[in-house]
Amino acid sequence: MKSCNWILLSSVAAAAMLAAAPAAAEDADQAETAAVDTPSGGSTDIIVTATKRAQNVQDVPISMVVVSGEQLSKFNVADARAMMNYTPNVFVQTTAGNNVIYIRGFGSPPANFAFDQSVSLYVDGIYAGRSRQAESPFFDLERVEVLRGPQGALFGKNTAAGAVSVVSAGPTREFEGKVSGLYSFDMKGPDISGYFAGPISETLGFRVAYNVVRQDGYIYNRATDQDDPKLEQETVRGTLKWEPSDQFDYTAKVQYSNRRYSGGISVSSSLTGPQDPQEDRYLEESALGPEGIWNKSWMISGTGNIQFGDYTLTLITGYSKFDANIVNGFDQTIPNSGGAITNNSVYNSFPEKFDQFSQEIRLLSPTGKRFEYIVGAYWDYGNYELQQLQGFNILNLFGNPYFGRIDSVFNQRAESYSVFGQGTFNFNDDLRLIGSLRYTHASKRGSFASRLVYGPFAIRPISSARGAIDESNVDPSFTLQYDFTDDIMGYATYGQGSKSGGFVSNTLGTTDKTFTFKPEKSTNYEAGIRSTLFDRKVVANVSIYKTTFEDLQVSVYQPATSSYLTGNAASATSKGIEGSLAVYPVPNFDITGSASYQDVKYDDYPGAACLASQPSTCTPATNNLAGYPVAYASKFTGNITAHARFDMGDNFKFDITGVVAGRSKFFNSDNQSPTFGVQKGYAKVDLRVQFGDQADRWYLAFVGKNLTNERTTGSAFNLPAPITAAPRAILYLEPTRNLAVEAGFKF
Repeated sequence: MKSCNWILLSSVAAAAMLAAAPAAAEDADQAETAAVDTPSGGSTDIIVTATKRAQNVQDVPISMVVVSGEQLSKFNVADARAMMNYTPNVFVQTTAGNNVIYIRGFGSPPANFAFDQSVSLYVDGIYAGRSRQAESPFFDLERVEVLRGPQGALFGKNTAAGAVSVVSAGPTREFEGKVSGLYSFDMKGPDISGYFAGPISETLGFRVAYNVVRQDGYIYNRATDQDDPKLEQETVRGTLKWEPSDQFDYTAKVQYSNRRYSGGISVSSSLTGPQDPQEDRYLEESALGPEGIWNKSWMISGTGNIQFGDYTLTLITGYSKFDANIVNGFDQTIPNSGGAITNNSVYNSFPEKFDQFSQEIRLLSPTGKRFEYIVGAYWDYGNYELQQLQGFNILNLFGNPYFGRIDSVFNQRAESYSVFGQGTFNFNDDLRLIGSLRYTHASKRGSFASRLVYGPFAIRPISSARGAIDESNVDPSFTLQYDFTDDIMGYATYGQGSKSGGFVSNTLGTTDKTFTFKPEKSTNYEAGIRSTLFDRKVVANVSIYKTTFEDLQVSVYQPATSSYLTGNAASATSKGIEGSLAVYPVPNFDITGSASYQDVKYDDYPGAACLASQPSTCTPATNNLAGYPVAYASKFTGNITAHARFDMGDNFKFDITGVVAGRSKFFNSDNQSPTFGVQKGYAKVDLRVQFGDQADRWYLAFVGKNLTNERTTGSAFNLPAPITAAPRAILYLEPTRNLAVEAGFKF
């Protein structure tokens, strides 16, 4: 048995080192903390609900990562972008519009605002397919579950590449509360959060959590004499849980968030050399107003559980809405010019409104039977309105200056329903077959119209479009799971996922012919081992996979026309290996790490926009990107976390947590330019040093993120002439070094 443990451990460690070493060698990616399947502190009993049942994560036959709320709060992780360092094969593309989650190289590009995401976010069971539905849900959490690969059967709604499930903390049996305050020396401002929870009566409990942020940005804007982007945020969540009997409970949650970013994150760089993002920019207010992002959002959910003997009926009702606006401009600094600037030649604004109502019902059979099952149904309805205000102030267009504006408006009404089921047949105590199936029908109605507001002529085509979509998708999955021992489990999975078709929402010149794109489908083959070894001192997991997408939805920037080509790529495949390792050698000390290798390429992509590396004679009509890599995907990602606790007498303790996370190089421009469009490999180092009392009633901490001040970018594109007088690359700079002190107390 010991030899079996050592062989398994060696294979996982080798996989982790294989993926991590090249990433570190190339100066790898963004970090916050390590991606591990166990929390620091020593307990391997992590309960998750990825299969709609409460299970230990080590018993779940899915390649997944669970990040505890404690881990997230250690490094002030507030959103999915900051969390991606926990999870290999996960990338969050940073732009001035939407931030998009990619898993295993697949996601929905941010350029088309009406895209449903291929990686869906769920907050307390409520589907949030648009990033602004839940921009700041990462506070006062119980955990975050990241599920890699298609999750169509049980999660369903647009999870062709994966799903992220956010579970907030709930009421407590006893009165308790916490207040913490962080002051950032680099961002020059506070981040204050806390909660208060307890019983109202014997059957009713409550929890109120809040977060208030007032911080400056990390890029100095010489035009406005401020640090961009300045953040002002208030978020509050209220929870009530009613348990009148052992057979019934109901939990209601209401979350409100008001988030305001003043300023942007775009910086200029050369088109003829590698990315060299600076920490200053020059951008004045445009004719559309001050640059920034403003979003007010509400998320309301109600979850009821009713026991009928050994059966559980669950009902989840959700309502979500947001009202947002984005005003974009692009840094006017001319690279390598000694500080010269050009005019603010192109700018835009995107007011958005959205609301969604959803209802899910499911029935869980009792466990411990030869056959166990889950059956259910889901329905949602949503309205979405997007305006685009596109402004131009071009000094020389066809020999004359041009000042003009084109507005467009997009409306969509969407409704979907699905029925689903999962059955588990237990051949014996060790071997089981799990089968799942989901049928989904989606209906969408959309319209688009544009108009010239002012200007001598329309610099982009004025057009309108209407479309209707009625489609059905079936997503099956099959998993064979076997317990080799009580501590080692293996599984093999076949699964499919899908994402509905949609409309082009904000590309000027859209017509009926180009307005609609088809659904995308994914197929996943996966095998893995999850193990807890050596008297629970080692947790080692590894999985291999092959994921193929058909009709992959894409929206690619074309520099020649400064517009986006939206449609379906024929097919693409991601193949790879993912491993995690957690070691608890002695009490109060642990080392955790995870790593992945992936190879993502187009299998067939006729009619694609030409890449920068292709010949100048290339045209989309004859182009095919078969064999080319997919953008925004590193081959190697990995991280490692070390945590130690030192007791100081009977009253005090000292905690140190260090993190190194990185990734290898990747293309982060749509045209995959080998010069300005490559983010080189990098590693970022985080450190938390904390002193407090043994009972966790108070603490003082130093928190350092990105200690070596790696300047990395989430996206890049070419801003060409004659749109601007000085062609240049526009880079979206990610947060730089951030040093802070934090204090908190619990009561």
